Amino acid sequence: MAYTDELDPLLALEQELRRKIALRIAEEAGEQPGGDPSENQIAVADEAIANWIEAGEEDQDMRAFRPIGPLQQLLADHSLICQRILDIRDRRLS
Repeated sequence: MAYTDELDPLLALEQELRRKIALRIAEEAGEQPGGDPSENQIAVADEAIANWIEAGEEDQDMRAFRPIGPLQQLLADHSLICQRILDIRDRRLS
């Protein structure tokens, strides 16, 4: 039986969510969606991810009584996956 690292699928999912965030931002900016995001679109997505992390729990509370849009859902999903990745890495270091 081949060895598979439990992080591999999570890392792949993180990259896929990052790509989807880039494409969603481009779509919301009025750009034509393409197959793969450009380097500039990835940079914009990385900035949006960083801003989401810095925003704090109050702005991100998914239980709040307000609808969230598709971009916010992608950012929230990305944040959860990143947290799972960090938890696994921390567990390995302890």
